[in-house]
Amino acid sequence: MKNSKGGIYRRFVKRPMDFMLSLIAIIVLSPILLVVAILVRTKLGSPVLFKQKRPGLNEEIFVMYKFRTMTDEKDNKGELLPDSVRLTKFGRLLRSTSLDELPELFNILKGDMSIIGPRPLLVQYLPLYNDHQKRRHEVRPGLSGLAQVSGRNAISWEDKFNLDVAYVENISFIRDWIIILLTIKKAFIREGINSETAVTMEFFEGSKGEGR
Repeated sequence: MKNSKGGIYRRFVKRPMDFMLSLIAIIVLSPILLVVAILVRTKLGSPVLFKQKRPGLNEEIFVMYKFRTMTDEKDNKGELLPDSVRLTKFGRLLRSTSLDELPELFNILKGDMSIIGPRPLLVQYLPLYNDHQKRRHEVRPGLSGLAQVSGRNAISWEDKFNLDVAYVENISFIRDWIIILLTIKKAFIREGINSETAVTMEFFEGSKGEGR
């Protein structure tokens, strides 16, 4: 159950704060956005942005923006090569520094996303969530979140979802700012970018049980 202060923050403060912070960040980081866009165009080609549909608040679908980090290399059958092959050294650099995430600031400005919240995952995962895991969609998805500062791609899906729901149940101004500061720290030390067995994170295939 949300406390009254958390409820007030969530209803009246969080969205205006997201709008102002994302607007300021876009203005301040505009030179970096421009340089990265030029480098992506030069090294990886066009399009510069990777666009993908993701579920947001109340499972409503939106288009999320990121800088592309992979090539479009295909095999002789016309199918895309594995991520590990298409992810270039430059792409790895973008991911390890989280620079590829910067275009999501425009999603935040539009209201699709929040600065802090559960990360927006693939649309194909929606039918796989149990009732507990579905609660991650009770809030806007975030640029960063509790799961990201607690291990990001290096923790299991079950742990990640439990952290997402824990965040939903305990939203507060102070907690959001703690996560923001931890996110900045982890971006600098490049921690938890990859899982132990994949370039990014293994596909979610559903949980064994219906609870936690």
